[in-house]
Amino acid sequence: MSPAAGIQLPLLPEHKPPERRASVSGAVFNVSTSIIGAGIMSIPATLKVLGILPAFVLIVVVAWLSDISAEFLLRFTHSGDTTTYAGVMRETFGRVGSVAVQLCVMITNLGCLIIYLIIIGDVLSGSQHEQSVHLGVLQEWFGIHWWNSRAFALLLILLFVMLPLVLFRRVESLRFSSAISVLLAVAFVGVSSVMAIFALLEGKTKTPNLLPHLDNEASFFNLFTSVPVIVTAFTFHFNVHPIGFELGKSSDMITAVRISLALCAAIYFAIGVFGYLLFGDSIMSDILVNFDRSSGSVSGALLNDVVRLSYTLHLMLVYPVVNFSLRVNIDELVFPKKPLLETDTRRFVSLTIILLVFTYLAAITIPNIWYFFQFMGSTSAVCLGFIFPGAIAERDVHGISTAKDRIIAAIMITLAVVTSSIAISSNICSFIGNKT
Repeated sequence: MSPAAGIQLPLLPEHKPPERRASVSGAVFNVSTSIIGAGIMSIPATLKVLGILPAFVLIVVVAWLSDISAEFLLRFTHSGDTTTYAGVMRETFGRVGSVAVQLCVMITNLGCLIIYLIIIGDVLSGSQHEQSVHLGVLQEWFGIHWWNSRAFALLLILLFVMLPLVLFRRVESLRFSSAISVLLAVAFVGVSSVMAIFALLEGKTKTPNLLPHLDNEASFFNLFTSVPVIVTAFTFHFNVHPIGFELGKSSDMITAVRISLALCAAIYFAIGVFGYLLFGDSIMSDILVNFDRSSGSVSGALLNDVVRLSYTLHLMLVYPVVNFSLRVNIDELVFPKKPLLETDTRRFVSLTIILLVFTYLAAITIPNIWYFFQFMGSTSAVCLGFIFPGAIAERDVHGISTAKDRIIAAIMITLAVVTSSIAISSNICSFIGNKT
């Protein structure tokens, strides 16, 4: 029949262009970028504390548990009527659960964004650690000027690199910058491995410890401080829903998560081994400081600059991905009854600018928040990655948990609570000891 007769009108919606779904490859890059952030710099230091074999086991176990917890989140979300992490917690624990998730995302992601900017500022414009002063790459190349100060350098980066990226309204739109970010992390590991191989040929490498050295009871408890570092390094659960629901199929997201976890675990272990071979027991909690100090020994200044700049550019591209879920959760907390953030231009742009300005001001005024980073790994990151997903599976409001799910969830929660409690106590004792 002729469409003019009106008979075909009900079929018209079928001719609308379908909503573009995200690709699995794009999801892999975005998940990997969510995982690999500042945590990679602390991995070599954990190998110094744990030894090669325990560190390898811990990386594998945390990656495995992260995969299970992400699967819990996806399964219970698709069984309910929500599309967000806060939403599935609201269905399970009510308003208290959703607010708990939103606060943990705010603490974790906001802390990470500030740390990223601090690291970028340290690399480009230098830093001062106690009595030692480290020049930034720009200062080494051009001398100390007003235009390569921390405040001005970070301002230019925010305006011309980060602002265009954070204005994207779909996380899938960040897949290309995330791909570059992952490649830069791989390049960081590649250059470090080349430096380690040359050092090995010259007989200048340090022999890594396969097992930890335990001198006393305090040394044993210090081992637990490494757990939050690894947990934080694998925390990506705040982006499971934004990335997963652009894919459409839960199975595609599970595939993307597993590929990303395997890739990131390999990167973490490689940089840990090569970093430890290069610097041994002198390795710092921030390995970039070691590269700054090694220009006259293991490698030339050029390689050191390549390592530091590649990782700095990597962090610039990580920032928009981590910012994405932070912005959504803040909006969901403050404006719970408003329409979707991406549909309200004024609200979207305003919140984006506020977050950029806040993280910028924090980065140029706070000299060091590494203690906060350690505390964050022991609290909010652990909750997002393990405690909340395990609690959702245990509560099982949809009646879909198996006996195996409940056992794994109970183990996950117990390990998270015990190790985090010990780590928090050790960090507090260490902080008080340093102050006295």
